[in-house]
Parts: sequence; structure tokens; C-alpha cells
Amino acid sequence: MRTFWTALPVEGRWLLSTVAIQTLGRGLTLPFTIIYLHEVRGFDLSVSGALMSIIAVTGLIVTGPGGTLIDRYGARRVLLAGLTAMIAGCVLLAFATTPVIAAIGLVMMGVNFGVSWPGFNAVIAAIVDGDLRQQYFGVNFALINLGIGVGGIVGGFFIDVHRPETFTAIFLIDAACSLIPMALLLGPLRHVRTHADPAEAHEEPAEGYRQILRRPAVLWMTLLTFLAVFIGYGQMEGGFPAFARQVSGVSTQIIGFSFAVNTAVIVLLQFAVLRLIRGRRRTRVMQIMTLTWALSWAVLGLTGLLPGSVAAAVGVLLFMGVFAFGETMLQPTVPAIYNDLATDRSRGRYNAINAAAFQGGAIAGPIAAGLLLGEGRQAWFIVAMVLGALLICVLALALERRIPSEANGLPAAQPASDAEAR
Repeated sequence: MRTFWTALPVEGRWLLSTVAIQTLGRGLTLPFTIIYLHEVRGFDLSVSGALMSIIAVTGLIVTGPGGTLIDRYGARRVLLAGLTAMIAGCVLLAFATTPVIAAIGLVMMGVNFGVSWPGFNAVIAAIVDGDLRQQYFGVNFALINLGIGVGGIVGGFFIDVHRPETFTAIFLIDAACSLIPMALLLGPLRHVRTHADPAEAHEEPAEGYRQILRRPAVLWMTLLTFLAVFIGYGQMEGGFPAFARQVSGVSTQIIGFSFAVNTAVIVLLQFAVLRLIRGRRRTRVMQIMTLTWALSWAVLGLTGLLPGSVAAAVGVLLFMGVFAFGETMLQPTVPAIYNDLATDRSRGRYNAINAAAFQGGAIAGPIAAGLLLGEGRQAWFIVAMVLGALLICVLALALERRIPSEANGLPAAQPASDAEAR
């Protein structure tokens, strides 16, 4: 940690030191928003579920234009606009008494989510590069999980469905947490430039989305990202809890504790994993990740053989711990590859493609889980997850033949079997 921190420029230290505090607000509200809409504001559960999807759908719609704006005007301006929308959305949601007001607030929050991923990734890529960039993305992911995890624990003790003011408070705290990155962008990070000066001469023209997606490395990487999120994060709020309750027969307390296990594993192991994967092909790291995920889903499937037992509860916790270990290999590699493939003239678009693939998988994952589990096909759900993980392994092999060695985590001077992407 000391070596990593010393190597960071001042701007990187400012940004990284506030990540956990920034995400504390999301941890306070994220697990409890649907409870707030249904039990506190009295909206029908179907209406509340539809409202919850607004954030992801809005983010997916906004991501593409947001990436273009980042390349044209810089991430700083776009992020400030997104954070302003986030603050307004949280305040509206805190006092929303009708579905219409709640929907407007959630749309504004979705706008921020649509631009914050490509925006902050572009800022990070402008601050650090090379192997330090991979380490930064990994540490950043651990701190995000720490902030959300602590926020969720605090929120669970603080909120009370019989006291609506407690929910109002957590949404206002979430809004206040957005003031921290705004202060950084207006202060210590105001000189960070994420886009090329249009007045300067450039050897290559700026790439549009169609041109970027014609690159085999980007196309394979985007497909891999979508599938990884589909069988990974897309199941964390839908498929996994539903399977654990309906098939494994564990209590809600065990499910809640499993998310604490997830956070703990990521926070405790991320630095060790970063040390182990340093200098290794990122595609090989992804293959290990997918095999780890396949094992975790197999463990969850076995819990269904002993429903309601102590063994099932232990298996659910073990699933989340093993899955989290795989996560520590995903987050340092995927954003680093996208940003190593990008140039300053197209960095916003590359990160927007990454964000769109992530959001698409997060939307499609729960839908597929609902269809399989709703039809009573629990065994097929597990089979689909295991096969999906193995398919990602195949995609990583295909990507390795199409990605430049530098983007795959190898030094530029080191010969590699990787064929340059054309």
C-alpha cells in the first residue's frame, strides 16, 4: 500500500482518498430504495419494481451521448452536470409522495450513473497509466465496496419503516456525499485534462462509436464484459437472493450476511490479488476469474440438495466469498484494457462502451433469472450460470489473440504471442 500510494500523483491521492466516503451515501440508500417506495410511500410492489429499473435504463440511454460529450468537452464538465442531477434526484426522492415525482428523481439519478462511470474512468486514466492504472482500478473497486458495505450496515441499523423521516435522512445524506467529488473537480482536480485539445494537430482522427466497435479487440471485450456482468453482478440483486431463499431455504439474515462476506473478501484480498496479477496477461487473469465463478455457482447449486440446513447456509456464504475472490480479478483488468486501447481523443467513448456493456448485463441478468426461477427451473439456472462462466473463459482466449500486448498488461518491449488488433 505504501509503495502504491507513493507512486500516485497528487491528483490520484485526492481522488482515491475520498472514494469510500463518496460511496457511503449509495450504500445507505441502494439496498433500501424499493423498501422505501413500497412500504413507506405506499406504492404497489409492481410499480416500485418498475421505478427501480428507471435508473439502469436511463443510465444505459445516457451513456453513449455522455461518452461523446466527455471526448468533446472533458470529463470534468460532464461529471459536474451529472453530480448536480444526482443531488437533485436524491432530494426529490427523499420527499417523493407520488410515483411521478419518484420517477423524475430516479431519472435524474440515472443520468448521473450514465455519465459517472465513463467520466471517472477517464479521469483515472488521465491521472495514472501503465501497471499503476491497473492497480488503481483494483484499489478503487475495493474502496467502493467498502463505502457501500459500511453504508448498508449503517442504513440497516438506522432506518425504520415506521419513521419515514429516517429514509428522508439517508437520501439527503446520499445527496450530500455527491458534494465531495464536486469539490474535488472544482478544486484539486480542476486542471486534470481528459480530452485532447481540438486546436492541436493529431496523427489520427477521433474515433466514432461505429469505428471503435469495428476493432476486434473492442468487440470481443464488450461481449465478454456483458456476459461477465450478466452472470455476475446481474444476479446479485435478483438470481442469487431468489435461489438462496426458494431453493437453498436460508434466512434473509444469512443472505444479508453473505453480502457482508462479499465486501470483506474484496477489501481484504484486493491488494494481494493485485500483487499476484502484476505483469501477467490480463486475459489469463480473466480465465482464472471465470473458473472461480463457475466453481462458486456450482457450490450454490449444491446448497439446493440440503435446503434449510446449516450446510446450505454455509454454502451460501461460501458462494459469496468465492465469487468475491473472482471479482477482485475482474475490476482491475477490464477498465484497464479499455483505457489502454483508447486514445485521449476517444477515451470517453471507450469508457461509455464499457459502461453500456455493464449496464446491459445488469438489466438482462435479473430478467433471465426471473424467467428461469419463476418457471421452477432452478437446476437450469445454475447450469446456465456455470456454462456462462466457461463461455467467458473461451471469449478471453479469443480476446488474447486480438489484443495488443500492452493493453494485455505486458511491457511494450516484451515479445508476446498476442496478435496486434487490426
